[in-house]
Amino acid sequence: MLNVFMRWAKTVGVLLLLGSPTILIADTQHPLEPLDFSSPRATLNTFLTTGDRALALIRGQHWNNPSRESSDRLRALLADMESTLDLSETPPAARWDVGRDAVFYLYEVLSRIELPSEPEIPDATALDFPAPASLIESAEKGAQIRSASWTIPHTDITLARTDEGPKQGAFRFSAATVSDARRFFDKVRDLPYRRDVPLEHFADMRPHLSPLGWLISSQTIEEFPDWLKHGIGGNAWWKLITMAGMLLGLGMVILIIHRLARRRLDSGSTASHVRRLVTPFVVLLTPSLIVSMNYQLTMSGVWSAVVRILAEGVFYVALAWLLWVAMLALAEAIVVSKYIRERSLNAQLMRLVARALGALLVLAVILHLSNRLGAPLYTLVAGLGVGGIVLALAVRPILENFVGGLVLFSDKPVRIGDYCRFGDEYGTVEDIGMRSTRIRKRDDTVVTVPNSAFSQLQLTNFDRRRRRLYDTVLGLRYETTPEQLRYVIAQLREMLIGHPKVSPDQLHVRFAGFGAYSLDIKLFAYIRTRSWLSYLAIVEDINLRIIDIVADAGTGFAFPSQTTYLSLDAGLDGERGRLAEAQVDEWRSKGQLPFPEFGEDVQKAKQGVLDYPPVGSPDYKPSAASSEAPPKS
Repeated sequence: MLNVFMRWAKTVGVLLLLGSPTILIADTQHPLEPLDFSSPRATLNTFLTTGDRALALIRGQHWNNPSRESSDRLRALLADMESTLDLSETPPAARWDVGRDAVFYLYEVLSRIELPSEPEIPDATALDFPAPASLIESAEKGAQIRSASWTIPHTDITLARTDEGPKQGAFRFSAATVSDARRFFDKVRDLPYRRDVPLEHFADMRPHLSPLGWLISSQTIEEFPDWLKHGIGGNAWWKLITMAGMLLGLGMVILIIHRLARRRLDSGSTASHVRRLVTPFVVLLTPSLIVSMNYQLTMSGVWSAVVRILAEGVFYVALAWLLWVAMLALAEAIVVSKYIRERSLNAQLMRLVARALGALLVLAVILHLSNRLGAPLYTLVAGLGVGGIVLALAVRPILENFVGGLVLFSDKPVRIGDYCRFGDEYGTVEDIGMRSTRIRKRDDTVVTVPNSAFSQLQLTNFDRRRRRLYDTVLGLRYETTPEQLRYVIAQLREMLIGHPKVSPDQLHVRFAGFGAYSLDIKLFAYIRTRSWLSYLAIVEDINLRIIDIVADAGTGFAFPSQTTYLSLDAGLDGERGRLAEAQVDEWRSKGQLPFPEFGEDVQKAKQGVLDYPPVGSPDYKPSAASSEAPPKS
């Protein structure tokens, strides 16, 4: 009977506490008044008073009729309690879970142990000034020295002063106390309460209750079967099953959206890149749903930390994915504009820049995520400095190919669609990427050449020439007379000059010399075309006309052969031989034998005596040494 009366009295006390003017005034009269952390006494009172208000709200209004308003108020009270904790050594992504668990554990511990009387707890008057070295010696004479921390007697629970940051001078529960909060609670779990609390054993009820949510009341949860209220890792089975089902449902929805967005996807259009944004954008929205469900279920311990870290990881992975695809879509949108040709080198350069910027944005997201998970940027930078040589050796081929791609983009020796010779091979350039260049060879196979090797090859770009060269040598038979040779040369010149596809610049047809078995005529001309197929057609036409000209001249083309002539030997011309010998004797007698060289006076007399152009040509001019003018034709 006494126990029933005590429970009734405690319930009435809780209701009176909820409706007391003191609580209402604290909540509504000065809502913007900052919390008092000026001393260990003020921080301890703030923590316990705020905890009493939070548990009173849970036990009263939020227990049977939870609402979003009561949940938001409860969350604000818990945030005030967490502000009394030093979470500087906790990774940002885990601070909410660690702080919330530490708040409930420390509240239970402080409500079960014997606390010093209020005068024994240091207040602001005992902490008025710093402790200079000169006062340390006079401390025994009653000088008050400012303390940096205060520990509750017979415990390891310490309130330490914050010496830097926006909360400089505030006393908060130390980082070591926060990390040991669960251990402290396990030691006092079975001790009786030494102060009145609105809701007893709340830390033991948290694994199966969801006091922060408003979708399901704590009273309804208490009616669940016992096996659902038990679990592992500090969380009931109903919480774990609900969270697993929600994650599975989100995964299935994302998979369906992903397949719908990629159905009949054209890899080269701008619309395809925009449709690729759908999946990362949807994934980017899921972490907020996961965090909201975690808040509704009020999961605790390692499970809550895993869920929140998972949500944070999914968010940043989706953000990096979205930024990467967005940069590619932006590049494609620029490429398809009327200012840039789709397969031009500028288009490839735009895509390369987009990939580089996307990689930098992804790297920035990764570094930020690592900082959120407790690996600060300076730690990563230091790690990169230590492993810089190993990393450089590992990525050296990638960097070489990347630099080779930049060289190709800057020098532009070839462009997309150009037909070129690279080394001993021929082919058409199909793509120039960040790592390699793809070329379709003449046998229709595709070869991929690393940019580092391709940029160092001797590249011949056939599509850059303005015209194609026609350079050949005709070999006529040695039986061809000089007049026939002149006829052939004149007709060849006339044909090439008159051909509409032959450029008159640098065109020439000349009797080049005496071959081993032919009289050689050299033809040199430029064909007015860039196309290889058109060039072949024009050359075919020219070659057929050459055959006709040679045939009309009554001669033929020479080829390696031997001709045997059967005739009577007429012998040598004796008269001409005696005249030549007499001429040499005359040179010798006069001292004018031109061996090894002509004398200087003879050289001057012989210079310019021949007619060139020859007699009969339109440009004929008699030489200055001619004694008489040639007859007019």
